[in-house]
Amino acid sequence: MIPVRGFEGRKVAVFGLARTGLAAARALQAGGAEVALWDEKAAAREAAAAEGLPIEDLTTADWSAYAALMLSPGVPLTHPQPHWTVARAKASGVEIVGDVELFARSVNGAVEHRRPRVIAITGTNGKSTTTALIGHICRAAGRDTRVGGNIGQGVLGLEDMHGGAVYVLELSSYQLDLTTSLKPDAAVLLNVSPDHLERHGGMEGYVDAKRRILLNQGKGDTAVIGVDDPWGQRICTEITAANRRTIVPISASKAMGRGVYALQGLLYDATGERAVEVADLLQARSLPGRHNWQNAAAAFAAVRGIGVSAEDAAEGLMSFPGLAHRMETVARLGAVRFVNDSKATNCDAARQALSSYPRVYWIAGGQPKAGGIEDLSDLFGRVTKAYLIGEGAPAFAATLKGKVDHTVCGTMDSAVAQAYADAAISGEDAVVLLSPAAASFDQFTDFEARGEAFRAAVSALSEEAPQRAKA
Repeated sequence: MIPVRGFEGRKVAVFGLARTGLAAARALQAGGAEVALWDEKAAAREAAAAEGLPIEDLTTADWSAYAALMLSPGVPLTHPQPHWTVARAKASGVEIVGDVELFARSVNGAVEHRRPRVIAITGTNGKSTTTALIGHICRAAGRDTRVGGNIGQGVLGLEDMHGGAVYVLELSSYQLDLTTSLKPDAAVLLNVSPDHLERHGGMEGYVDAKRRILLNQGKGDTAVIGVDDPWGQRICTEITAANRRTIVPISASKAMGRGVYALQGLLYDATGERAVEVADLLQARSLPGRHNWQNAAAAFAAVRGIGVSAEDAAEGLMSFPGLAHRMETVARLGAVRFVNDSKATNCDAARQALSSYPRVYWIAGGQPKAGGIEDLSDLFGRVTKAYLIGEGAPAFAATLKGKVDHTVCGTMDSAVAQAYADAAISGEDAVVLLSPAAASFDQFTDFEARGEAFRAAVSALSEEAPQRAKA
């Protein structure tokens, strides 16, 4: 872990005892702080207490005793309304921080020879794939690389820092809202489209949270910014005029006089005197589609920003094995291919998957986002049939009525079984695609659990298939 200094002998409240909160509590203790943990779920409190971490009821506590509140990112800071812990902390003049802010302070306070390089990645879509891709490239290039944040392990639970280490961090808008002093050597803002608006009070609040990743950069740092959407274009223009950092625009749709871009699957580096082709992404099996070309452009630019050679960066792109739960082929049964895209929790992410296959048997649904699946209507022609699950199934069915053949299945097991039966009987190559276009929290703890449920349902089918053949 990374011990958090600066709170020695003082008391820090920690609210939210999932992965992030527990990692932060351990790191604060390791740095000499006293911690007081609380969660509204009894099971979470019991699990922390079983580990020997001190539980303290923050609903009745004297908040003047705390030096800070370490708030887990899933807890509302400002909207729809501040959480009661936030209100208590502000009323008592208690500083509110997140785990990424504690990490940033640890990096900033380290002596020069122990200060690592930091690559931070955010965006509405593609950040997990890009984070994993950057981590893979850095490791393949021989760097001591740690990957975490909003993906995998909480940042403070990663191995302690030294001067040769590279931390590759996926950061959500929730985490960035709680971060003020992070100064990445390379910051990546992939794209911006409406998401989590209820947590940020609207689009401007969401954009402000995303651009915080660029807030403290200066001379010697690299800002990698996607310019294929209007918000990214605006941010790139604004910071180009305002800071001495190196700006690298990226695109997956157009050639640029300066930047890194992909055209028809060919990746070009135009950061020098002329554009140079550096990779044929059509040969990178784990990076299909234009959205992955943007991810590849961002990864290439980011690792070049910390000194990885163009050759090593290109080789890493080609050897990337892919990311679990993101357009991941989990099995083939005869002519039917099963693709797990559980991480597609909104329409923009689902669009990327639907655009990649000409004909799909689509499993969708869950806890719906604002607007449901209306924005995907131009892709309905690619859907042979839809199989709807979870809380959003009735609303999704209403949108699909008269446009796409569909059935409300309710559960993952039922959806997978029905989709396979229909795909197999077609006698053609077919894709059963889980790309929910909705959050997972109505039926699962997170998108990973949803993806594992899909994988398990497919596995059950493969076990039954030989028995059907014998019959």
